[in-house]
Amino acid sequence: MVVIPAIDLLDGKVVRLAQGKRDAVTVYSTDPVDVAARWTAHGATWLHVVDLNGAFDGTYTNLPLAQRVIESCDVQVELSGGIRTKEALSRALGIGASRVVLGTKACEDPAFVQAAADRYGHRIAVAIDAQAGRVVSRGWVSSTPLTPSALARSVAMLGVETIICTDVSRDGMLQGPNLSLLNEVLAVGPRQLIASGGISSLADLQALQPLEPRGLIGVIIGKALYEGTIDLKEAFRTVGGSSQ
Repeated sequence: MVVIPAIDLLDGKVVRLAQGKRDAVTVYSTDPVDVAARWTAHGATWLHVVDLNGAFDGTYTNLPLAQRVIESCDVQVELSGGIRTKEALSRALGIGASRVVLGTKACEDPAFVQAAADRYGHRIAVAIDAQAGRVVSRGWVSSTPLTPSALARSVAMLGVETIICTDVSRDGMLQGPNLSLLNEVLAVGPRQLIASGGISSLADLQALQPLEPRGLIGVIIGKALYEGTIDLKEAFRTVGGSSQ
């Protein structure tokens, strides 16, 4: 299981939101490249870079910043947030992203996801963002009738190998992972699952480890790193290494 630090970008700054709410923002840095360098210096081999402006507004506006992060750090980077057109997807991959995460398009346009998976293979992942048993989209502000397991089953049939599963109600709240949600999605049988939302301690990482044989390959950590409740080096030691 690989530990993946999150770098969430809003108006060019590194921030964390509470439960994905745009008005519940904490700014941690005005220099995303410096933050990326800090996490890679501590051993990170993956970074999860989110354009929150793009997630809310539908256009990946922080792409130049994401490119600077990719060019400055010799690690793999996955990009997420507002990637909803073929052009945006091509540009994200063109600047060197190792993986691009589709969220809203996975809920609204299965044909788009299938075409992306057919063309780019393992470089495409899908975000399943859940709240109260339903998938949410468009920056987590729009509810859908989809259940997490139904969307997981659908995108797996479309050829998507990697799913990133987030409990929105726990994101940025340091309340621990939603193991029930993760088990629900894993029961569908995705090839690879990355857990996100609520990770607050080394004990939370240990609680996730029994899910590895079923396909859990990684965990995204955000606020816990920025607030210092988890030391990144200790996190790597807890899960048994930093690389995937």
